[in-house]
Amino acid sequence: MPIAKLRYEKRKDPLIVIILSVIVGSVLMVYPLSYDISGWRPLFMLMIMLFWILCQPSWTGVWFAFAVGIFTDLLRDAPLGMNALSFVLITFVVRWFTRERRILTFGNLWVLTTLAIFAHLLFTWFTQVMAGLHFSIARHWQPLLSSILCWPILYYLLRKWRI
Repeated sequence: MPIAKLRYEKRKDPLIVIILSVIVGSVLMVYPLSYDISGWRPLFMLMIMLFWILCQPSWTGVWFAFAVGIFTDLLRDAPLGMNALSFVLITFVVRWFTRERRILTFGNLWVLTTLAIFAHLLFTWFTQVMAGLHFSIARHWQPLLSSILCWPILYYLLRKWRI
């Protein structure tokens, strides 16, 4: 029994890691890339937000999703609130689907993340159509594949702080 107690006492709060992961994600979102490959840039902030929402639900929630969404809007020069609304809606839906599940396997997390990324891109596309913005359909959906393929890397890097 004392060993379990020592392990519990050694576990540190993930606040610093959460902040650092958001900072690294923001750098990866704005790092300059050539035009040919910039469309394939994964949605790092969305994936980081999803990881913390799914794997540290006691530390992150709707306000965290809103703050990361506003920060993403400011980083990407998007209409203020577009990513924030998408992130909050995705957080509500993901929390609703996982409210009774205590054990989320890697496969479950990957499927939920894939569906959330698709929902985010669909929401972004829908708001751009409503605003009358011109965009390329092929270029808009490129981050879907790259984000799905980058999720295992992000999960591997942050899995130590998973509950």
